[in-house]
Amino acid sequence: MTNPTVTRIVRAAGSAVLAAGLLSACGGESGKATLNWYINPDGQATLNELAKSCSTDDYQIKIQLLPASATDQRTQLARRLAAKDSSTDLMSLDPVFVPEFANAEWLLPFEGDLASQVLDDDVLKGAAETVQWDDKVVAAPQWANTQVLWYRKSLAEAAGLDMTQPVTWDQVIDAAADHDGTVGVQANKYEAYVVWINALIQGAGGDIIDPSTAEAGRDAKVDIDSDAGRKAAAVIAKLAHSPARQSDFTTSNEGTSLPRMFPENGAGEFMVNWTFVYQNYKGLIGKPGGPADDQAFDDLGWARYPQTVAGEDSKPPIGGIDIGVGAYSKHPEFAQEAAVCVTSADAQAALAVNEGLMPSRQSVYDSAKLKEAYPADLLQLFSQSIDSGGPRPKSAFYSQLSSAIQSRWHSPASVNENTPRKSAEFLESVLKGEALL
Repeated sequence: MTNPTVTRIVRAAGSAVLAAGLLSACGGESGKATLNWYINPDGQATLNELAKSCSTDDYQIKIQLLPASATDQRTQLARRLAAKDSSTDLMSLDPVFVPEFANAEWLLPFEGDLASQVLDDDVLKGAAETVQWDDKVVAAPQWANTQVLWYRKSLAEAAGLDMTQPVTWDQVIDAAADHDGTVGVQANKYEAYVVWINALIQGAGGDIIDPSTAEAGRDAKVDIDSDAGRKAAAVIAKLAHSPARQSDFTTSNEGTSLPRMFPENGAGEFMVNWTFVYQNYKGLIGKPGGPADDQAFDDLGWARYPQTVAGEDSKPPIGGIDIGVGAYSKHPEFAQEAAVCVTSADAQAALAVNEGLMPSRQSVYDSAKLKEAYPADLLQLFSQSIDSGGPRPKSAFYSQLSSAIQSRWHSPASVNENTPRKSAEFLESVLKGEALL
């Protein structure tokens, strides 16, 4: 996601990886105009360096920090833009908020050569889909996020799972339950729970909202009451009533499962989580909550997001950050030029190496810098998952859709075969304005 916004437990130190090419291409620090760039808390050190490096003799980029919560970030930016705030020049947007902002005409579209620069063939498909609305390029992909299945190799081996082949949610839950392990997910009543629900439904061949009607707004067709919806509900119900369920299951988030991977005593876990996990554990070797030593760290494995249905490709979640330019900016040309700079390949490499925020461009995954920082098979897994993953509903009313789903699917311990139908009825009422959240 940010997919939901994740507070990093450990960040790799320094931002020296910013390339000389980036520095020369983007110019100096001072400038006649000031461009305000509203960022979320992820990767602040490198983002501040990018702001300095991408400033020129014509403008200076000034960082403004948004709240930690993705919902609060949306609220603050929406209030500014609804008031036609001319000081909102650049903004870091969770991809799910791009359709809403574009539909309200709060984002200045990139056109011509600029559009070709920010969205060329190098951009991975999953990331590219998040910045397009009404056949326009309305934002620039900066970094992309996805979830993979992290696990203890020793636990998978004890369970007899061949992790070189796709595994299902049923297999993962059963393996953990039968071998004193657990399964880590995000099931608190917040956005990340919707990420899980959406991935399960798409992995079964369905959608929450019919994609062909998503841009229709209130007239979109709700599809969650389907066989795919019921298969997703069955996975949640199975984990909710399994010995593999973690003790804080109904309030779990991205951080709560992390120390369970390397307990002092125990088999560990299977965990679906975002790309930051690798750098997190690498930085915690020998420290509380992390692997005891290098040998323990080597027991960390990774695989593609589990299948909802055996034999059907999973749809890993898509998140990250897109850079939007405010429609009311006093300096629109400068702001779009700056957006191109802070989303360049060099900028994306710096964010990946320093902060664990992965690129939206394939060429950066192929670069020497990333190959030094990450195992080759992990880089391939990340890029393939982003390229073939599943976005959340692309709707101008996504905030309402998300809240409505949370209200009917939480607590996960109450989810059953009737949950998709009940949530569909409520979603339809919310879209029609006949029900309040």
